[in-house]
Amino acid sequence: MAAGLRKRSRAGSAAQPAGVCGQWLQRAWQERRLLLWEPRYTLRVASCLCLAEVGITFWVIHRVAYTEIDWKAYMAQVEGVINGTYDYTQLQGDTGPLVYPAGFVYIFMGLYYATGQGTDIHMAQNIFAVLYLVTLLLVFLIYHQTCKVPPFVFFFMCCASYRVHSIFVLRLFNDPVAMALLFLSINLFLAQRWGWGCCCFSLAVSVKMNVLLFAPGLLFLLLMQFGFRGALPKLGICAVLQVVLGLPFLLENPIGYLSRSFDLGRQFLFRWTVNWRFLPEALFLHRAFHLALLAAHLTLLLLFALCRWHRTGESILSLLKDPCKRKVPPQPLTPNQIVSTLFTSNFIGICFSRSLHYQFYVWYFHTLPYLLWAMPAHWLTHLLRLLVLGLIELSWNTYPSTSCSSAALHICHAVILLQLWLGPQPFPKNIQHIKKAH
Repeated sequence: MAAGLRKRSRAGSAAQPAGVCGQWLQRAWQERRLLLWEPRYTLRVASCLCLAEVGITFWVIHRVAYTEIDWKAYMAQVEGVINGTYDYTQLQGDTGPLVYPAGFVYIFMGLYYATGQGTDIHMAQNIFAVLYLVTLLLVFLIYHQTCKVPPFVFFFMCCASYRVHSIFVLRLFNDPVAMALLFLSINLFLAQRWGWGCCCFSLAVSVKMNVLLFAPGLLFLLLMQFGFRGALPKLGICAVLQVVLGLPFLLENPIGYLSRSFDLGRQFLFRWTVNWRFLPEALFLHRAFHLALLAAHLTLLLLFALCRWHRTGESILSLLKDPCKRKVPPQPLTPNQIVSTLFTSNFIGICFSRSLHYQFYVWYFHTLPYLLWAMPAHWLTHLLRLLVLGLIELSWNTYPSTSCSSAALHICHAVILLQLWLGPQPFPKNIQHIKKAH
């Protein structure tokens, strides 16, 4: 009889998890519409998508051929540093000189040793697969805190993009490393860990300079939160980290290091451009065209700062004051204010980039759902937003790029910019506070 009781207790304990799982699945089926549409279910949907991504990513690694583009060049450049060359002008790879800051060297030096001097491509792909999953986790944590994007959109951000999977695990570019660090810094900003966030932001910049496109938005947020004096220590963290990381190279050849790793005037090849294929090559390479893009970039940033981000009714110069001395009482920055400012700042920079290459897609791919759904204009329906996402994906998957694919990409960017300008304000006006203060 005791044996029978033991058998029943074991069967009961085994049935408990199955019953709980069955109840969860039944509840999920009953609430399937809410799961797809309500942002509060982001983490549940994200967990399912991440599990699916494990299978998809490792299937891609085993079934789709690896394509060598820059990996061998990265390893050759890092090997030069390992062999004692600290002069950046002497560091070369198969595809050209080393043009990335010092953080890139240290991170890819670790990959050099982890992959048998860069020869174990399969190990490198597995490492980048883990990096991809970590990046997704960091992105989902951001979306969970903003609570703006319906979860059904995340399927298109995960499983549906061939190009992004290719950039991470079939090409092994350094862009995903920089973006993973960037998303980590944004999570720290959302947790109000501004010092650590600035540290990770600077580390991301030290891997690749594209992260500087987020810098205008970050500067605005720091001034909004701390004022000029309070922002200086945070900016100091960014600067000091760059000096510390680059110190061995700065001591050897400071001009060579700065001119190579932070070369803002570097010329891009017309044959790789995704966004300006419809232009004549002579115009694409002309310095006046580059200056016009820079002027448009700065102008639009200024307009967004004045009309969209700074909504207190005070002068923009009031940001330089200590927050407690402003006419409007300081309010804590909300997650949506932080994320919208950073994502919009980056997106404006991408719209006016001198050239976008295929691996640059990850610079803004994971931010597109937020830009389209978090502050939607009334005229932009769900179907139209999905159409914009689809056309952007198609443009980035057209190889080589054509005049039509480049034009389609610019049209989609213009639609997103327009709805960012016309959509609901991330920073509401505080005119009433000013009247009370007076």
